[in-house]
Amino acid sequence: MRIKSSIVATASALLIAGLAFMPSTIQSAVGASKVTPTLTLNNFKHIVVIYQENHSFDNLYGTWGSVNGQKVNGISNASTTALTQVNQDGKPFTCLLQNDVNLNTSVGAGANCTDSTTPTPFTSIFPNAPFKITDYIGPKATTCAAPGTFAAHGLVTGTGLPNGCTEDIVHRYYQEQYQIDGGKMDRYVTGSDAVGLAMGYYDTTQLPIYQYLNAPGAPKYVVADNFFQAAFGGSFLNHQWLIAAQTPKWEGGALSDNSANDLHSIVGPDGSPKAYPLHTAPAYVRDGALTEWCTVPDVAVTAGVPAALPTGTSCGDYAINTIQPTYQPFSPGTPVAKQLPPLTSSNIGDSLSAKGVDWAWYSGGWDNANGNTSGIGWTNGSTVGTCGDAQTIAKATYPNCPNANFQFHHQAFNYYANYAPGTPARAAHLLDEQNFIASAKAGTLKPVSFVKPIGNENEHPGYTGENSGSQHLVDLIKAIKNGPNGKDTLIIITYDEFGGQWDHVAPTKAKGVSDIWGPGTRIPALVISSALTASGVDHTLYDTTSILATIETRFKLAPLSSRDAAVKNLSTALVAGKAKE
Repeated sequence: MRIKSSIVATASALLIAGLAFMPSTIQSAVGASKVTPTLTLNNFKHIVVIYQENHSFDNLYGTWGSVNGQKVNGISNASTTALTQVNQDGKPFTCLLQNDVNLNTSVGAGANCTDSTTPTPFTSIFPNAPFKITDYIGPKATTCAAPGTFAAHGLVTGTGLPNGCTEDIVHRYYQEQYQIDGGKMDRYVTGSDAVGLAMGYYDTTQLPIYQYLNAPGAPKYVVADNFFQAAFGGSFLNHQWLIAAQTPKWEGGALSDNSANDLHSIVGPDGSPKAYPLHTAPAYVRDGALTEWCTVPDVAVTAGVPAALPTGTSCGDYAINTIQPTYQPFSPGTPVAKQLPPLTSSNIGDSLSAKGVDWAWYSGGWDNANGNTSGIGWTNGSTVGTCGDAQTIAKATYPNCPNANFQFHHQAFNYYANYAPGTPARAAHLLDEQNFIASAKAGTLKPVSFVKPIGNENEHPGYTGENSGSQHLVDLIKAIKNGPNGKDTLIIITYDEFGGQWDHVAPTKAKGVSDIWGPGTRIPALVISSALTASGVDHTLYDTTSILATIETRFKLAPLSSRDAAVKNLSTALVAGKAKE
């Protein structure tokens, strides 16, 4: 909710009049009988950003309900159009096809729905509607793969590890634009490798984060229910937008010869670069790490690619999907031709350092992956030349001993030349998550902290179960709240992207706060602090770059791009929740 200038003016007048007030009091912009001075970003000495993984808002927070009498915009608010998924021809499905092995076992005998809207009819127990995942895969179900192994459609319960994992779901740049379907939000199933699982959701009230925040003694919180991932697609790109508010470009020019090392995507007539169980595509499509060519090379035309690709799609040498960095740590065995050259463009770390503001990116498993053998997070023993941790990724080369669930493409600053191995900036600012936990407990938090949990603790479908990842999130919040810096720390929690999961709210197309890169699907977001005196809901339009705008506003930094210059910062969330709507 926005505070109108008249309210701010009135609050200032009260201050001048000498009325006593608490600086952490929250002012509601709706229905307040008295005007109370507001909590501002300047009240906080520390900003902590916890960046979780791969959930849309409806998938995770869609059944939050209300906070302090204010309704969260969840699944119950969805229109029939957004709820109803359509096939490639735009015709509504009768049922949802499933291929997660723990959902697909219900198909066939006992199925009460038959779908004939596709060339190959199928049966299912799932109507064309959202469904609760935990009705089929509970939080203790033994459906998780061991670290470093991959089960394309999950593991049958009883054959895997506990934690209730589902299969992973495709979440990539051009695919998401196809799924959003111009704002209709009706092709998430058709454009997915996991088909009907895209319509699954969790009972929010059963999640550890919900139960913690609504229990006695918890800090107050604000749900931001109009918060979107900054860019279309997946983790790599949205991590870059979190720290730089821009899409990285292959510096020096990428190979464009249609060879195996040409990483450009090729989309079909409908904008999709790949076929899926419910989606057909021409043979020439390619789902690459880079955007399309702007001009199709002759060798590609000879090979059957149309000379004129669909209009309206972004093109050039921009890195949009998962790609490995030049610097260690990167996925073992990645050829040089498929590593993004070091970036020299600007980012928030550079801006903070130039201003003299200390900061760090804390990553789960970083000491192991980066070869910090004396680091607090090192778990590979003292035998030089040997990666001693049994969960080290295959083909690791000592001292770089990353965990099998370490995500190389989540390490956003490792793509930048300013943080190359051996630089003082790398040693000062790229740290292990264990360093963050120790700092929170000791009261030595930096002014700005980004926290990135490792794969088995960050809620990423396929890597871990939702409950265990949510519990790790609670543990991080508790470490901050219970530490000496708890009272003057603002905690911002959000997710890198939607994880391929449906949401009913269309992203904005407004000038300035949208462009060719996004925003994409709505994602969960929370603002938490012990300084807040009431919980609430904030309906302000935000995206990932609003976090940058918040940091820039607090520490008086210039914007990095037109997007973070245009979006709202999260100060409005500090005044949400005092009055009922």
